[in-house]
Amino acid sequence: MDSIDVTVLHHAVDWLKAGRRVALVTVTRTWGSSPRPVGAWLAMRDDGVVSGSVSGGCIEDDLMERARAQILTGERPEVATYGVSAEEARRFGLPCGGTMQLVIEPLAGDASLTAMIELRDQIADGNLIARELDLASGRARLRHALPDEQLRFDGKTLVSVHGPRYRLLIIGAGDLSRFLAVMASGLGYQVTVCDPREEYADAWSMPVVRIVRTMPDDTVLDMRLDGHSAVVALTHDPKLDDLALIDALQTDAFYVAAIGSRRNSDARRERLRLFDLNDAQLARLHGPAGIYIGSRTPPEIAVSIAAEMTAARNGVRLPHSLEVAQAKRELEPGALCPVLAEAH
Repeated sequence: MDSIDVTVLHHAVDWLKAGRRVALVTVTRTWGSSPRPVGAWLAMRDDGVVSGSVSGGCIEDDLMERARAQILTGERPEVATYGVSAEEARRFGLPCGGTMQLVIEPLAGDASLTAMIELRDQIADGNLIARELDLASGRARLRHALPDEQLRFDGKTLVSVHGPRYRLLIIGAGDLSRFLAVMASGLGYQVTVCDPREEYADAWSMPVVRIVRTMPDDTVLDMRLDGHSAVVALTHDPKLDDLALIDALQTDAFYVAAIGSRRNSDARRERLRLFDLNDAQLARLHGPAGIYIGSRTPPEIAVSIAAEMTAARNGVRLPHSLEVAQAKRELEPGALCPVLAEAH
């Protein structure tokens, strides 16, 4: 569940508390290009105020008209499909003839409010929750979701998954960690910052981020990293970074990275090789962390790391020329440009 959908949930709770009726819209299927992924949410208040999105705006306009006419006065969820024909795709601004299927669920009264508050609190506690909505009755129930469970809709029951599907462990509680933690939280990660150094951990104050003071390698083991986990080491201190990286590289974490210069990154790899990490495990280490964008300041470096982590999360293989070490080599005096290097 990304941060946009968390915001949608908070707005829905606030509106229900104020006694308003709300339509909760879930993207259940897409064909072709789609502005928002399956599982995305939109909440619409009975006066047309909207939180979130399911398209670039045209579908939202039509939903407002439907809401005023019938959706918000009904008691049962309904299914709507947009973009079936080329004419309708053009009308609603769907790119490349895309098609979207939506489930539109009316919410009102104390029962809906209690259910939405329970979902909000479960997510805030870091739980991965499945919400099963029966379209015939309009009733929904919550349960703990399986780690790899995805949204399912068979026309009768909608099972949507909510909560922090991805986790990020940041080693070090410095300025760069703050910027990266903010960005990662916005990208939907459950962020843990680990730093046993009192002078850093004591100054940390980000309520949405968990801070732990244990040794980083112990934290890696305690978190039981899986394929939805990422680790970024930012302390520059081998005593803290290296042991954690050794353990992290032996897990299924989809992204493991460490900050440092090219020289320090090469030295780190040589140190890690002494701990019986094989070539395949060492090859998984992103270092220097991030992609090359000429970054110098902590927020710029955080952007570059977040970009590389996002590419890894989405299974995108970035060009070799975007790696920090390779890009800097190509910028050195006398270095061949990539095209000429290919010719040689």
